[in-house]
Amino acid sequence: MAQPLFEETDVFVAGEHGVAEYRIPALVTTNAGTLLAVCDARVDRPGDAPNNIDMVLKRSDDLGRTWSEREVLIDLPGEMAAGDPCMLVDRQTGAVWIIYDHVYPSMAVLREMDPERARGAQAGYQGRVLFLHAIRSDDDGRTWSEPIDLTPAVKDPAWIAAMAGPGMGIQTRAGRLIAPGYRRTAKDFRDDGSHLYWSDDHGETWRVSASPGPNTNEGQVVELEDGSLMLNMRSTRGPRCRAVATTADGGQTWSAMRDDETLVEPRNQASFIRWTDRRDGHARSRLLFANTAHPESRENMTVRLSYDEGQSWPVAKVVNPGPTAYCCLSVLPDMTVGLLYEYRGLPDGPAPGYEKITFARFNLEWLTDGQDALD
Repeated sequence: MAQPLFEETDVFVAGEHGVAEYRIPALVTTNAGTLLAVCDARVDRPGDAPNNIDMVLKRSDDLGRTWSEREVLIDLPGEMAAGDPCMLVDRQTGAVWIIYDHVYPSMAVLREMDPERARGAQAGYQGRVLFLHAIRSDDDGRTWSEPIDLTPAVKDPAWIAAMAGPGMGIQTRAGRLIAPGYRRTAKDFRDDGSHLYWSDDHGETWRVSASPGPNTNEGQVVELEDGSLMLNMRSTRGPRCRAVATTADGGQTWSAMRDDETLVEPRNQASFIRWTDRRDGHARSRLLFANTAHPESRENMTVRLSYDEGQSWPVAKVVNPGPTAYCCLSVLPDMTVGLLYEYRGLPDGPAPGYEKITFARFNLEWLTDGQDALD
């Protein structure tokens, strides 16, 4: 049995490169074993769009111990934003995808910059305008395609917007690419409905699933060992906890949503991945979940482990008890786990806002206090 391992490295820190705030981390491990960390760079001031938000990237070739210089992937003019990245890897081709929100600050700006796009807007709408875009890398994240507009393929004209994850997507054992997202049907975000974007032709075309129901957004998805999908969602339904639903037909129909009261949350994003699968010869199924495990405030970043396909969570370990927020998990080439998460800074500290995005690496022995080890 290996010795318990836990180590941390700061990746994006507020103030670096003149950026006011880094937020919304996404993390993947490529087929070559490279770690790609992507996030929002909120250049001039903190806060969501409308805002001057770039999308930036760092790479690591040594399991997250060191990181490359920052690279700007998308830089839009004015208060346009490229944010909320959702990353996924096509394990069959090696391609890396980033699906993200491309945001115009208002309908007036859209009409001025792209009048053709503006013609499809709902009558009388004047607020910020969101499009769903994607970029793809075929060389391990070194270079990227021009943005691809997925909006016409996945957005219902009756919706205000089709939005990205954020976090990470998956590829099923059958080869389907799946990225979580959600639909905004009213100005009040509490009416959102989670759904999935999917492609069966390696990203040439994309479609959108049905939604398991309203009052959910910012979900993450895992393929279960029986081939069905489990969607774990941020919820405004009532209890301060995550909502969960499953589908056996790729999202055409869903089970009734249930509230997983073990997974307490303060209405926040979370991360949900598979670590081991018995179909690959492992003795046990292991799913991981990470979030700010507090019912009222964004603090207490915690990782949980399930051995029964997400039905129960008997193992929980606190990564950071302080003010924290969004996060993203990824299994690393050596079967340790990486967690990229936001640290918000102490309320009375020198940087009380979103201070940095930190990478934590740990093994199963650390998570279970030596009670479990990989086969």
